Amino acid sequence: QTLWDEMLQNKGLTVIDVYQAWCGPCKAMQPLFRKLKNEINEDEILHFAVAEADNIVTLQSFKDKCEPVFLFSVNGKIIAKIQGANAPLVNKKVSTLINEEKKIAAGEMIRPEVILVPLLSQYNETVFSLGEIYYIVIIKPDAVLKTKPQEIKEKITAAGFVIEAEDKIMLTEEQVRDFYSQIEDEPDFEDFLSFMTTGLSHVLVIAQIKDQMEESDLELEGPSEPPTLNTPGVRAVPGKVLGDLEECLEQQHISQFCDVEDNEAKVAKLTDVFFPDFKITKSKKLQKTLALLRPDILENQDDVLQIIKNEGFTILMGRQIVLSEEAAKMLCEEYEKETYYEKLIETMTSPSLALVLLRDNGVQHWKELLGPKSVEEIVEYNAESLCAQFAMGSLPINQLYGSDSTEAAERDIQYFFPPEDTFALIKPHVTHEQRGEILKLIKDEGFELTQLKELYLTPEQVERIYVQIVNKDFYKDVLQVLSEGPTVVMVLTKWNAIADWRRLMGPVDPEEAKLLSPDSIRARFGINILKNGVHGATNLYSVTESISAVFGE
Repeated sequence: QTLWDEMLQNKGLTVIDVYQAWCGPCKAMQPLFRKLKNEINEDEILHFAVAEADNIVTLQSFKDKCEPVFLFSVNGKIIAKIQGANAPLVNKKVSTLINEEKKIAAGEMIRPEVILVPLLSQYNETVFSLGEIYYIVIIKPDAVLKTKPQEIKEKITAAGFVIEAEDKIMLTEEQVRDFYSQIEDEPDFEDFLSFMTTGLSHVLVIAQIKDQMEESDLELEGPSEPPTLNTPGVRAVPGKVLGDLEECLEQQHISQFCDVEDNEAKVAKLTDVFFPDFKITKSKKLQKTLALLRPDILENQDDVLQIIKNEGFTILMGRQIVLSEEAAKMLCEEYEKETYYEKLIETMTSPSLALVLLRDNGVQHWKELLGPKSVEEIVEYNAESLCAQFAMGSLPINQLYGSDSTEAAERDIQYFFPPEDTFALIKPHVTHEQRGEILKLIKDEGFELTQLKELYLTPEQVERIYVQIVNKDFYKDVLQVLSEGPTVVMVLTKWNAIADWRRLMGPVDPEEAKLLSPDSIRARFGINILKNGVHGATNLYSVTESISAVFGE
């Protein structure tokens, strides 16, 4: 990046071979460049450079492309682009531009007006589909604490917008400065920066289909004065013409809870910052579905799991369960009129294996793999289905179950893997960089960040969080450690959250954790028993009491 910036100071013409890290510069064009260099022999006005797209912000539009790209920079401005190893065309372009530079230097012609190559807008096209307008929306920490995000998202989607991606994060100072760059010079921006970086925000990529847009555009009359940040939680991005999404937020009376960015170039840049895999995930339709291996098939469990893996599914969660008679009847409702119904219910109250699967178009693909719901329906074209492969003589039904739709999948997953909250905190001694690593570990383990904020804990709050040890001799030392700086407190949500968070934390003593659980948080970030990095609630009562102490009822 530094060399790129220096290159833009070159006088005259610079020909830039933009390449990908995995394949290197275009070897086929190098003989032409040597020939041009020798023939023109004008070091002051002709330069050549190679630039790796992966590491230069300006070239992100060309990242992950296999076709060679050649850019032409005159006095630091990109004025032309040629895609593909087209030697005659590149040769002609270089000759033309060099002749122009010589004539301009000799006073024989005036530098012509040129249209600069808009690299960032090209990047938009690589990230976003034609026919759509995109916005980046940040739902601010005060709205998250008031549990507003779900209401906001429902109102946005009800108005015809599509949420393409979303994440819950604790924004960094750099991210806030990037998003709110147009108000960075305001006198109270530092207070606003502190507000935005000490709590949990929701970041959304919102799409609006052009065909669904109203033809009339709403414009503000007269000059608009940029609002100030007097109330950090209530403000709008200044200097903007009211767009369709902003109009929607205003009409729904939720604009004070979130801010919108709609500038194409900036949306493209911010999308890459917040959602670096957006291009990949947008091209796919990742879906969760529930799979159930009925009791009779458990002896073939390994074979089924191997098929699941071979078909490209990721197993997000799994548990062996014993259904109640009521649950078995609900799951087998479609077989109620069959003669084997009673036997089926009896079988289904034995151990089953429930799985949550993730894959591109996961719901439909799993249904197609399953095949028909009963063995009798098997015909030649689906003889390779799981129903056919694992047919059991005792019951003529498909020994595997799958959700019928995305809505059913959501319902089924909630039923078999009911979400649970737990309370967690990151202690003051953990550095800002380590905190980021811990938050990434939490997300990688499948936890949802339901609430998060940074604060100085009061003695009263610490007492409620550590209620089980308040009478211990070392409690005053715990109080001292937590008073040394701000603590990050969180509500984490997933199935089996309390136990899974305690497992991820590791043993209380970091030295013991390094031996017994070297990948745990305390093994990696703990210093001693008191400064062991993180804390978590031990049971449901402790969870309720801790959350209430910090986040209120």
